[in-house]
Amino acid sequence: MNLVAGEPKEVRLEKQAYGGWANCLRLSDGLQELIVTTDIGPRVIRYGLAGRHNMFKEYPEMLGKTGGSEWRIYGGHRLWHAPEIMPRTYAPDNRPVEHEWRNGLLVVTQPVETSTGIRKQIELCMSAERDEVRVVHRLYNTNLWDVELAPWALTVMAQGGRVIIPQEEFRAHDAYFLPARPVVLWHYTDMSDPRWTWGRKYIQLRQDPARDTPQKIGARNTFGWAAYALDGVVFVKRAPFHKDAIYPDFGSSMEFFTNADMLEVESLGPLTRVAPGGCVEHAETWSLAEARPGDDEESIDRMMGSLLVV
Repeated sequence: MNLVAGEPKEVRLEKQAYGGWANCLRLSDGLQELIVTTDIGPRVIRYGLAGRHNMFKEYPEMLGKTGGSEWRIYGGHRLWHAPEIMPRTYAPDNRPVEHEWRNGLLVVTQPVETSTGIRKQIELCMSAERDEVRVVHRLYNTNLWDVELAPWALTVMAQGGRVIIPQEEFRAHDAYFLPARPVVLWHYTDMSDPRWTWGRKYIQLRQDPARDTPQKIGARNTFGWAAYALDGVVFVKRAPFHKDAIYPDFGSSMEFFTNADMLEVESLGPLTRVAPGGCVEHAETWSLAEARPGDDEESIDRMMGSLLVV
């Protein structure tokens, strides 16, 4: 199931025009690649196996655009701060960002958000030894007062796939009495929608371009992973879970949203009070593998047993 075995890979960074933006950066080890915008951001607009489809959603009508005061989704992977509040959360990321390449790390930093006093930064490291990318998100507080927030890393996945969400192990009623699977529902969540599969070990949510009604759930995901399967490739996102921390949205460490355009796989850090001049970090690990899991939980077990090997 792993893409690479044996020799360490050579990781390269090169400038590349992409999607109408002239100054993107392509990070690749020859097997997987990601593309980061610098004309806007910080944002990763593409992640996929080299020469294969983009696992991330792109909005063609927004590609190449810069400037303006309105927030644009663009697609790809972005950094927000939770809880979601209008207009704070929707500060636009339409301006150029600074970038630095040092010791195998690509660090992309935006100007301070004028509406919030927060500066966002994403650091990416594509491992030469392992089939993974480490993504560190940072929020800097440049205000003169404390700010309480949570780092919120949102990955907008391309159409037609499904996300797989692990649940706490099944236990019989007479074996354990306390609750174990916190799931958070929004007002518009419809549990009868056919895009959902509510299983014993996994929750699955399918992206369907023919259905425009949104769906969303949050979860206290102690396993710290979720997987998105699309056209023979599986994207795995992992983020640490801190059992004693307080998470936004009734304790959600991961959230999942879909509409007709895309499906978002989101991880959140704990709510943190950040002092003036302070910073909070939230890390994810991304990986890709060629796999076609079935809908049944036994098939998912076999796949994830291989993909999650440390």
